[in-house]
Amino acid sequence: MNGKYIGGGIVIIALLFGAGVYYAQEYAYYQNVSADAADADLTLAQIDSSVLEPIAVQGYEGIDADSSPLRYRACFHTDLSIATATETYQVYADPKPLNGPNWFKCYDAKKIGADLERGDAVAFLSHHDIHPGVDRVVAIYPDGRAFVWHQLNDEAEK
Repeated sequence: MNGKYIGGGIVIIALLFGAGVYYAQEYAYYQNVSADAADADLTLAQIDSSVLEPIAVQGYEGIDADSSPLRYRACFHTDLSIATATETYQVYADPKPLNGPNWFKCYDAKKIGADLERGDAVAFLSHHDIHPGVDRVVAIYPDGRAFVWHQLNDEAEK
């Protein structure tokens, strides 16, 4: 009989711990970032230089966390066409959108990644080493939708 109480107690503690870890990963560290915040400055790197040029942004939604430089995500619309962007800005060679929290509905890493692979969107370098070893990447669609994330660059993997 005592073994049932001990086993039940272990299960309850494990469930509570699991719920705490889930909450910490999905909600606890994230905060909304407004379009006016310094962290929300959206730029694209010009092709022949390291000059960062601001781009027009409408309908910005963003999140970030102090716990990791990789937690930044944003969604917005821009008037910048893909044709103009590819002639002016650096295309990002190996974009890998990172998953965001489930509650941040405007950002779907799997869909963005699949669209980039099919050529339905194009990724551009926004800021090299925005944090040491981390690049900011912007994916732009023909209809003006755009998504932003941070990902590790080659320097981080050395």
